[in-house]
Amino acid sequence: MTGQKLKLKSTEDVRAYVTESNPAHVKVGFFDLDGVFRGKFMARDKFLSALEGGYGFCNAVLGWDVADTLYDNSSYTGWHSGYPDANLRILPESGMILPFENETPFFLSEFSGDAEPICPRAVLRRVLDRANHMGFSVKAAMEFEFFMFEETSNGLHEKNFQNLRTLSHGSFSYSALRSIVQEDLYQDILDTFGSIGIQLEGLHAETGPGVLETAIAVDDALAMADKASVFKAFMKVLAQKRGLMATFMAKWNADLSGQSGHTHMSLWTQDGKPCFYDAADEHRMSPTMRHFIGGQLTYLREFAAMIAPNVNSYARLTPGFWAPTAATWGVDNRTVAIRVIPGSEKSHRLEYRVPGSDVNPYLSMAAAVGSGLLGIEQGIEPSEISTGNAYENQVSLDRQLPTNLETAGEILGQSKAAADLFGPAFTRHFADSRLFEARQYARAVTDWELKRYFEIL
Repeated sequence: MTGQKLKLKSTEDVRAYVTESNPAHVKVGFFDLDGVFRGKFMARDKFLSALEGGYGFCNAVLGWDVADTLYDNSSYTGWHSGYPDANLRILPESGMILPFENETPFFLSEFSGDAEPICPRAVLRRVLDRANHMGFSVKAAMEFEFFMFEETSNGLHEKNFQNLRTLSHGSFSYSALRSIVQEDLYQDILDTFGSIGIQLEGLHAETGPGVLETAIAVDDALAMADKASVFKAFMKVLAQKRGLMATFMAKWNADLSGQSGHTHMSLWTQDGKPCFYDAADEHRMSPTMRHFIGGQLTYLREFAAMIAPNVNSYARLTPGFWAPTAATWGVDNRTVAIRVIPGSEKSHRLEYRVPGSDVNPYLSMAAAVGSGLLGIEQGIEPSEISTGNAYENQVSLDRQLPTNLETAGEILGQSKAAADLFGPAFTRHFADSRLFEARQYARAVTDWELKRYFEIL
């Protein structure tokens, strides 16, 4: 199941390619507020006409949740608006031949016009434009843990998501045995994503039954968010075509560790010189890196809803499960939120350890980079370094992560820094969408509640 990365740079390149290759249809797609992959097949001639003026999608795709339930608190769209079309522009450089279909070209899109202010990809692009105006380019790499199950979509629902069969049993992290026994699956993953320009720097078994982890090779931040989003979507496709299921939930089982979406990043000058390294500093951290981390720590609580965007995200952010609970930092310390990874001038970087695998990569990247830029602009020094077990640190409320999505949504909606960085329209709309999601959960009656209260109360 290999595909092909198309080396196209402009609308003219795309038009020439599609005209010459003459496919009957082209597939277009985008990622919504929750990072859900949406798209459709488009007839060749309609696609060619859309290259200039874009194409439309009902703007409900930016006004509903993961279950297609319409928000009842959206100012951007709703029944009051009549749900008109939102326009999307095709991204020429994103072209690829899909590895799962019959030579079908595929292109990513980004919302434009009145939908652009709340488009996740556009939010990140604006943050990176800010970095560019400050003289920086941003390099990033994302890594994802995900659980694999010997289940089908229909089977999951028939079993009511109970007694699921994982791909393997027990915890056997970095298992060479499992990677060899399951070599056809591992090789399929490596080949599939390599063929479409997503180089996986590593792929291995992780702690937990049926857990895999992969790291996507470093790239410019916007390209990395594109690759990370495509990886999550197509990994699920690859799994289901093999009779398996992959989940990127932050935490699917109360007794197992959550699934991370750690992000590595560094700043560089426009002419390619690293900005985070200082050989004379105790930890080789330049003032730019210190201030970048200082901003990330300062605004982590305010921007948490973009980094932990789901109800389930907060089940992962608990002590002792390899996920941070507060705005802490340290050097090569995996109990903190921001881990400095000492290295050479070119490899010296930080690891942003708050995101789970459930993140929308565009929004988590925008929050991580944007808060760091504020730190540079404001000259914010990081708090005291954490050594040893950071879970034992006493931290003030403003440095504690919210413990639930409702609190995170309320804080984001009131954040002046968020409105400045991401735009007031996006900040209000996304915060309201998280409050809507929290209300959906508050109405649910869970298995835990039934087992705990049904008979005894």
